[in-house]
Amino acid sequence: MQFFLVKAIQPILQRCLGIILLLCLAWLWIILWATPAWAQVDTVNYNNANLNNQDFSHANLVGRTFVAAEMREINFQGADLTNAIMTKGVLLNANLSGVNFTGALVDRVFLQGADLSNAIFQEATMTRTSFEGATITGADFTDAILDRYEIAQLCKRAEGVNPVTGVATRDSLGCR
Repeated sequence: MQFFLVKAIQPILQRCLGIILLLCLAWLWIILWATPAWAQVDTVNYNNANLNNQDFSHANLVGRTFVAAEMREINFQGADLTNAIMTKGVLLNANLSGVNFTGALVDRVFLQGADLSNAIFQEATMTRTSFEGATITGADFTDAILDRYEIAQLCKRAEGVNPVTGVATRDSLGCR
C-alpha cells in the first residue's frame, strides 16, 4: 500500500519540482538581467497652472505637460517643446515664434492671435485647436494632424519658408 502511494504521488512531485525550478530560473533571470527603471530627474509639469505672461523663451521643455494651463501672452520663443503635451490650453496672443513642437500633442488649444512664425509642428497632433488670427509665416506643419477646417483657414494666409527645415508653409499644409 505504501509503495502504491509513493508511485501515485511521484508524477505530482515531479510537476511541482518542475514548476519550482521554472520559477527559480525566472527569478534568477529578473535579478541578473533586468535593468532597473530610473525615475526621470526633472518631472515638472504645468497642469492647471496660471502661466500668464511667463517667459519660457529658449527653454528646454521636451516632453513636458501643459494640461488646462492658462498661458495668455506667454513667451515660448525658440523653446524646445518636442513631444510635449499641451491640451485644453489658452495661449491668446502668445509668442511661439521659432518653437519646436515636433511630435507634440496640441489638443483643444486656443492659439488666437499667437505668433507661430518659423515654428516647427512636424508630426504633431493638433486636433480641435484654434489658430484664429495666428501668424504662421514660415511655420512647418509637415505630417501634422490638423482638422480640415483649420487647414483650409491656415492655407488662406500661409506664406514663407521655415528657416530650419527649409519647408514652405503652404507645402507643409498641403495647400492647393
